[in-house]
Amino acid sequence: MLTFEGLEENLKFIAMEVENQTRSTVNFINQPSRKLYESIITKDDYIDNLKTIIENKCFSIIHSEKSLQKKDINRIRSIQTISVNLERIADFCVNIVRQMSYLENYRMLQNYDYDAMMTEILKALSKILPVLGDGNLTGALIICKTEFVLDQMYKTNFDRLMFEIKKGLHIPELITILFIFRYIERIGDSLLNIGEALIFCIIGEKIKIEQFQALETTLSKSGIKETISEIDFQSIWGTRSGCRIGRVGQKENNDNAIDVYGSIFKEGVIRKISAEKDSLERWNQLFPDLVAKVYGYHEEGENASLLVEYLPGCTLDEMALTSDLPYLDNALFVLQQTLMEIWETTLSPVPADTNYIQEIMDRKEDVQRVHAGAFRLKQQLGDKKIDSTEALLKQCGIIESCIQAPFSVLIHGDFNVNNILYDHSNQKIHFIDLYRSKDFDYVKDVSVFLISNFRMPVFDAGLRERLNHVIENIYLFARNFARRHNDGTFDIRMAFALARSFFTSTRFEFNTAFSKEMLLRSHFLMEKILAHQGRPWTDFQLPANIFFF
Repeated sequence: MLTFEGLEENLKFIAMEVENQTRSTVNFINQPSRKLYESIITKDDYIDNLKTIIENKCFSIIHSEKSLQKKDINRIRSIQTISVNLERIADFCVNIVRQMSYLENYRMLQNYDYDAMMTEILKALSKILPVLGDGNLTGALIICKTEFVLDQMYKTNFDRLMFEIKKGLHIPELITILFIFRYIERIGDSLLNIGEALIFCIIGEKIKIEQFQALETTLSKSGIKETISEIDFQSIWGTRSGCRIGRVGQKENNDNAIDVYGSIFKEGVIRKISAEKDSLERWNQLFPDLVAKVYGYHEEGENASLLVEYLPGCTLDEMALTSDLPYLDNALFVLQQTLMEIWETTLSPVPADTNYIQEIMDRKEDVQRVHAGAFRLKQQLGDKKIDSTEALLKQCGIIESCIQAPFSVLIHGDFNVNNILYDHSNQKIHFIDLYRSKDFDYVKDVSVFLISNFRMPVFDAGLRERLNHVIENIYLFARNFARRHNDGTFDIRMAFALARSFFTSTRFEFNTAFSKEMLLRSHFLMEKILAHQGRPWTDFQLPANIFFF
């Protein structure tokens, strides 16, 4: 077992002191005394100092030891998190004994089952060091689950206390007792943090207990027989969907043989995960090998988890910024062929209503949270009146409601450039993150793709030229598709869709000047739409270079 001189010894001291502090708190509740009270208060300062020493050593080791490997750093980070939460438990103990001074009759507290809760806490505290020392995953889970047990016990005592309070007798004492139980329950939250820190130390990734259990169950349902400790789980960060995403594989064995089946694990709210599962199954029926196969699915409470095939390739944004131009052009050609097959195969002659302006309104608060001045006010310069953003949206919304897409196709629904994978060796395109997939106007996918390239915060002239090349390539492809299918309102719908994508993209961009550029282009498009009123919408022409930077 890897140890760090002095650091692990300090952790043993603080764990021992917090366990003793908890026992002393139980003794004080049973039989308060001035001597025991002063001992608990004094010991709290010592525990605070130990926590500070551990934190300082953790940061010092990480910054001074150049030879540390990832597992070493994970252990240090876990120790720091454990020590912080142990110190919080000691603080809760102090709060409990201080609350006792407000009880006129301390024996009233003994009418309620605090002792069982404190016993669970002491059991969990006694497991921390052995679990850390042995890398015992089961023990870490037991510590995590103590929080759930304490919550249930707290609920039972809370209900009893509320029943007594409603009688109108001994109100101050009962409220004080309620505060005491609340502090005991909060110790469970710190134990949960400690348990999750131990899991992080053992498996090498930060993962919450609910996500861990979802991963365990989903792997089991998918037919993978290995235990979690044999699984290599690597988080994939950067998603804005609110889902936990990770790569799941098998750890190397003694022969250094890597597993042959990798997969992707996603965990989040049922609405999103269930929608993605349904979309993946539909896409797989229509276009095998385009999207990931579903290996396992599990629902638990309000959340769900999904295990899907790991797809090879790199994202198209990586291609745009790093690959040689011939490789990039080949990727764009394969993407065009893929889109053509999808659109032709799924095309339905039934007209489709769009909602691009409404999507701006739906994201109004998110945009304003990042850019307070995104929605401009009504202005007048001489005889020239400038509509407010709200007025523009209202008028454009009325116009959009009268314009339909002449047909619908199966769209990705979130066709950002980083949701498209290109596998050069097999000359294939893959789609990921499909929970918004539906039958809709293909212009939506095209506009999202174009602006996901535009909004990359890349300002080098050479790289920006490459992004413009990608934008032009797919735009011209979509425009030719529209002509071949007599889509006369392609330009006006594209104007609505681009206005939407420019505007809503600013909620992900903190660069004020760049965000202002996108907002101005969105406003310009809406003003252009309003200026065309009274003429056929089939005559509307999208402004040249609107999506080039």
